[in-house]
Amino acid sequence: MFALLIYATIRVINDTIAEDIFWERPWTLNMIEIGTAIITGHLTIFLLDRLFKYFDSHPPEYTGPRRIAFEISCIVIIEIVVNNITLTPMAAVTDDGLSRGDIAIINIIPLLYALIYYAITRSQHLLRQYIESRVQLEKMSRDRAETELKFLKAQYHPHFLFNALNTVYFQMDDNPAAAKATIEKFAELLRYQLYDQQQTVEIKKEIEYLSTYIDLQKIRTTDRLKLQVSFPANLNGQRVYPLLFMPLVENAFKYVGGDYHMKVELKNNADNIELLVENSINNNAAQHTVGGLGLESLKRRLELLYPATHTLQLEEVNNVYTAKLTINCME
Repeated sequence: MFALLIYATIRVINDTIAEDIFWERPWTLNMIEIGTAIITGHLTIFLLDRLFKYFDSHPPEYTGPRRIAFEISCIVIIEIVVNNITLTPMAAVTDDGLSRGDIAIINIIPLLYALIYYAITRSQHLLRQYIESRVQLEKMSRDRAETELKFLKAQYHPHFLFNALNTVYFQMDDNPAAAKATIEKFAELLRYQLYDQQQTVEIKKEIEYLSTYIDLQKIRTTDRLKLQVSFPANLNGQRVYPLLFMPLVENAFKYVGGDYHMKVELKNNADNIELLVENSINNNAAQHTVGGLGLESLKRRLELLYPATHTLQLEEVNNVYTAKLTINCME
């Protein structure tokens, strides 16, 4: 196609100037010219493609306009050499011989098409490189986010492990049976943490996990604790990322004080799931500033898992600390 386009353009220019019609010429002569043009086209494309591969494998130190000027200079040299080896001798033995106009046309027309081919080919190459770099950048960002999530989870597990083992420790001497039950509940929690946190899970599994955790925490809290828990039945098939609710509940158990009132409530509001956690605190407590590693990890996980589709409100009013988390669980 490249060769025939060049040949047709040259013939149109020559026939217009000479007022000839090329199909009225002997077909043998036309076939010789077309064959020579095809050979020239194949040779030109072959050399240009090799040149482009060389440019890609041996990029020059300079970039921008200087590199483009260098590449175009190489193309001009290749075109002049190839055209004068193939097309110029052909023009010399056909029609009325070789003229200065023939030399100009033979060198200019193929060169213009070669530059168009260069522009299209290099543009496709640059576009492909851009797409590949974007894909690679997105992959690196995704891998970095996954690594950070794993790191945040690794931070969270030792913190919870310490609290649970501390509970069992105090039960061992006074009530071995209760310690055994605590270990069983602790095993259920660990099993969920180890195997069920790679993808989204049904909300009912998260509720079961929270219920087990609350039962475990009740063992190590004072009898004065007035605890209200509400997990409505309409929370069933929705899917959420796991282990996002528990840091707020754990934080409430950690800082509950004052009149020892605590409330944990899950609600389904349209496509959103809302977790409300309230706990009374002592007058001198500063739960909102001493939230610690669990809350900081939670905030970062929410940014990674629910960007722009979550809200987390933390406030303290009249010695009552309130944490409200809303996430959009629509698939």
